Amino acid sequence: MSTPSSRDILAQLVAFDTTSRVSNLPLIRYVGDFLSAYGVESRTIPDETGQKANLWATIGPADRSGVILSGHTDTVPVDGQDWASDPFTLDARDGRLYGRGSCDMKGFLACALAAVPGLVARDLARPVHLAFSYDEEVGCVGVVGLLEMLQSENIRPAMCIVGEPTLMQVVTGHKAKRSMRVTVRGRGCHSSLAPQGVNAIDQAARLIVRMQDIAARLAARGGIDRDYDITHSTAHTGIIRGGTALNIVPDICVFDCEFRVLPFEDADALVDELRDYARELEAAMQRIAPEAGIEIDLYAQFPGLDTSPDAPVVTLAKSLTGSNGHSKVAFGTEGGRFDQMLGVPTIICGPGSITQAHKPDEYVEQSQLDACDAFLAQLADWARIGRDWR
Repeated sequence: MSTPSSRDILAQLVAFDTTSRVSNLPLIRYVGDFLSAYGVESRTIPDETGQKANLWATIGPADRSGVILSGHTDTVPVDGQDWASDPFTLDARDGRLYGRGSCDMKGFLACALAAVPGLVARDLARPVHLAFSYDEEVGCVGVVGLLEMLQSENIRPAMCIVGEPTLMQVVTGHKAKRSMRVTVRGRGCHSSLAPQGVNAIDQAARLIVRMQDIAARLAARGGIDRDYDITHSTAHTGIIRGGTALNIVPDICVFDCEFRVLPFEDADALVDELRDYARELEAAMQRIAPEAGIEIDLYAQFPGLDTSPDAPVVTLAKSLTGSNGHSKVAFGTEGGRFDQMLGVPTIICGPGSITQAHKPDEYVEQSQLDACDAFLAQLADWARIGRDWR
């Protein structure tokens, strides 16, 4: 049987539309069949609907501590984006491989699968695990079911490599996130009678200004952790909807906002601060309209990651990349989940640049796939020898 390249496999993976709002099962079945062809058993961990699933597979001795290669199968939508080629057909141009998810993060999944024949051919002393998840793009929620399974079966691998795009550089940390949807309900009326109503947009604006105040306070602290490109925690409002006509006092306004917080700071305290201010506004609103109120729905969250530069997984990854540097990133990953729920030391290292993620004409460079292939081949050699983690 001929061995497929990471590029060949990437073309297959990109062809599956795994936007977070749809099922990822066709891709998961493809991966399961691929592994089975090399004699590797896999298991799926479905969601409550049965329409999505995580996948877990082990190559090598299951009774020894090993390395997890982790990646998510879902992608962001292509709606409203102007692509030069079909986003679900891998298109090679000038050394770049274009397609939705090619960078974030099916490129890493393809390299991990391309490494399977070589892993199987070696008599591994340490296992290499594959952990492919769903619904990372909507808050790193899908991987929780997989981690709960590992907890229940007392499976504790020694380390984890999450293959998010880092240009194959070693990343040891990322920020935590709290995503909130704020619904402000006032009282509508004719705008000529505005004092008799409660303007939901006005009250939402006060909350948004409070978010700006918090953001300014966080920035004023300065460079707390200089391993990050943005060295402090941040606050941001991204979407707002409200009002129907100028001559109507709006009775509802909804906006989405977020905190991205350094892992050693208290993200929930910032959420509580916003809630406390909302209660103050709500009390004033209800003196005019008892039915008025403010709801803050914390609809997505994930923990930060802060792995010690001296951790064995960092030392190993640096030796495999041939680079002694490391950094931290503002964007979130499932790495914090592995660290928090399993206590598995985790780093982020994968092909491609995060600057290409989520954009029209998303791409990964062929040279990045080549670098990841080489990284995983060296990892396979290391797992075959099975030296102690330190």
